Amino acid sequence: MTVAMWVWVQAIAVPHQQAESIERGAPRGNLSDLYPRWLGARELLLHGRDPYGPDITREIQVGYYGRELDPRRPNDPKDQQAFAYPVYVALMLSPTVRLPFAEVHRVFFWLLAAVTAASVLFWLQTLGYRLSLSGRLIWVLLTLGCFPAIQGLKLQQLSVLVAALIAASLWSLARRLFVVSGILLAFATIKPQLVFLLILWLCIWVAGDWAHRQRLFWSFAGTMAVLVIAGEVLLPGWIHEFRAAMADYYRYTGGGNSVLDVVLKPTLGRLVSGILVSLLLIFVFLIRRAGAETREFHWSLGMTLATTVVVIPMFAPYNQLLLVPGLMLIVRSCRSLWDKGRLSRFFLSMTALAVFWPFLAGTALVILLLFLPGRTVQKAWGLPFYPSFAIPITIYAMLLAGRRTLITNNSADVNPQRFLRADAASE
Repeated sequence: MTVAMWVWVQAIAVPHQQAESIERGAPRGNLSDLYPRWLGARELLLHGRDPYGPDITREIQVGYYGRELDPRRPNDPKDQQAFAYPVYVALMLSPTVRLPFAEVHRVFFWLLAAVTAASVLFWLQTLGYRLSLSGRLIWVLLTLGCFPAIQGLKLQQLSVLVAALIAASLWSLARRLFVVSGILLAFATIKPQLVFLLILWLCIWVAGDWAHRQRLFWSFAGTMAVLVIAGEVLLPGWIHEFRAAMADYYRYTGGGNSVLDVVLKPTLGRLVSGILVSLLLIFVFLIRRAGAETREFHWSLGMTLATTVVVIPMFAPYNQLLLVPGLMLIVRSCRSLWDKGRLSRFFLSMTALAVFWPFLAGTALVILLLFLPGRTVQKAWGLPFYPSFAIPITIYAMLLAGRRTLITNNSADVNPQRFLRADAASE
């Protein structure tokens, strides 16, 4: 299924998009989301130019799209591909700014693939999900073969790196490496919308046992102070420019809509988003004293990331990599969830259908490609996309509906000795 998904993208989805671009006269360049960040970092660090400036934006468009965008052309993309990241992302990209982008492009793809595979192993260990070598390999392969990962890798989206940083941060936290966890979490703020709720949850969790957990807070706060001050040294007043760049991004992309905004319409979607965030804060406050090795903490983690994907003002599929820990919790307890009742079985079935539909549809299209002309198969190229909005909603609903089961279920995959050691350390 993993191979079929990659073949579907390379042999069906991409050729369809290329043909459509030619027909509409829309430009196609390197289409690497890393390029705007890399070019902005290079010009800032090597030449002292403002990466948020309109001149840099025009240069980015030439590399990203192949030419500068023309507002008079109705089929030109609306996304200006401006430098809409915190300026300290340039520090993370600094080792690459003297290299040609073709080389950076090639290396970064494999780097993102490696950290994505590593993040799966981090999540398994963080959640205490004990599997055989073949079981771990299956999780890695299916994650690398899911469309969110493929899209993130093909576009070289920094959201993939952020998802890996979050996984490494929580893995460190589970091992009480609070200083390392805080540093990694601070670097993940290059995509602040993906970590805002996570940081808020961890602040509540730290407050639940301040004496033993405060190092996480001070490590995160100290690293953030260093990053912000370093950014100010590189580009005085960058915070104001970053906010303006973000506002422009939502304006010219028509963004600002979450999954719920699209499914329920904006007004109702934002109301529901507010309710879901409020529910999350209530739940995590009630179990704020739970240790990092407990099921309560694991559920809070999965629920926080699932809520993030559902409510953030962007519904790009690559952000769904944050749903991996929540999906792991569901799979680990699927037997108990199935036995819980009809409602639980319904949500479990819908979640399984939504998650596996892209694999099944992609495989079917690749098989058809063996017998039918490529242009014929390309007419159904979007079939694997159908559950894109359903996946985050069904996983969120499953985590919420199965809350008690997921927290209290004692599966054989959890090592009880680990909990005994952790409890003894706490005492």
